[in-house]
Amino acid sequence: MSVKKEPSGRRSIRLEVEVPGTPEQVWQAIATGPGISCWFVPAEFDVRDGKPVALKLTFGPGMESTSAVTEWNPPHQWATRSDGWIPGSPPIANEWSVESRAGGTCIVRIVQSLFASTDDWDNQLEGAEHGWPGFLRTLRLYLTHFRGQRSATMKWMAPFAGTEAQAWETLTAAMGLQGVGVGERWTAPAGVPVAAGVVDHFTRDPYDALLRLDKPGPGIAALGVFSMAGRSMVAVGFYLYGDQADANVARETPRWDAWFQARFPMPTEAGTSG
Repeated sequence: MSVKKEPSGRRSIRLEVEVPGTPEQVWQAIATGPGISCWFVPAEFDVRDGKPVALKLTFGPGMESTSAVTEWNPPHQWATRSDGWIPGSPPIANEWSVESRAGGTCIVRIVQSLFASTDDWDNQLEGAEHGWPGFLRTLRLYLTHFRGQRSATMKWMAPFAGTEAQAWETLTAAMGLQGVGVGERWTAPAGVPVAAGVVDHFTRDPYDALLRLDKPGPGIAALGVFSMAGRSMVAVGFYLYGDQADANVARETPRWDAWFQARFPMPTEAGTSG
């Protein structure tokens, strides 16, 4: 990993992605609540006197993060600062910037940093550096095919009793993705809720895939396997777009919930039988 360390104690990572759109269009995607919700997690800005002062991100039930907005310069740059991710860790700062390029594209850049006198917290930045690229690829896919559309999401995550490689093998086999190349058409096999589209991205290092969907509606499916607290985790998420997004999510959530729970059940409590 590439954590940059400065004499001041600042430690940071820097990531960027080239996306289609004008700075104003890209700004809508990375600096508004509805825009961020289209490719990351549900987001909401607290706006006072016409200016955002805080950002709330919801990663799951009971998993909310609130950051103070420390800089706001649309459509070019904004920044936040929040408490560390675990008790006792140093505050985290995020700086977002949009840089226009020729040909109708922009560079979106994020610098995530913290201040510490030791290496004890570097693993937090390393974990973020591992996770951000998948979301930035989703941002690029959203801006390429679904820019400006309303969205609704459904997501699942569960531990897997095995290695990350075994979890990825299990997930991709169940989804009918094995042997399907990037750019090729994919249709979910029997036993999986109706889904079809094109494979946009597929890697095994890290374990990550993006599918551009036309069924169950226009959208993106994001699949991943990663390690958390020493356990393999399987994650499946859908971003559905358009005027029917809410209705499609309401209809499909019970179907995918049953499918995911059947194949990746949450472990039973210690001392009980399954």
